[in-house]
Amino acid sequence: MVSPYYIMKKKQDENFLERIPEIKKELKWEVSEATELVNIYQENKGFYNMIAQKFFSRPKVSTITLDDFGSFVWLKIDGKRNLIEIGKAIKEMYGEDAEPVYERLSQFIATLKNVGYIVLK
Repeated sequence: MVSPYYIMKKKQDENFLERIPEIKKELKWEVSEATELVNIYQENKGFYNMIAQKFFSRPKVSTITLDDFGSFVWLKIDGKRNLIEIGKAIKEMYGEDAEPVYERLSQFIATLKNVGYIVLK
């Protein structure tokens, strides 16, 4: 007998590429004019961050700079395109250099979701 968890997990995996990523509205980011890469500004909040800022000179805001691939994907996230459409745009832009496209894209999107930069609709 197949467990309900397996069926639910398989259904989620099949539909993942149909999901639509959207950048969280409160997140601050910009495209650098010099490098044309995306910079994401993450505010370091909380008790432990406050201690690190006070005693170890840690910044209040960290800047995360995405690479070419990440910046390209980030700029395609508009709350309207699903991951299949973004994957097609990656293939057009990078060709064979992006392979395996959907595996890389899925991992990148999962990372963005886990750190709280995007939501999936």
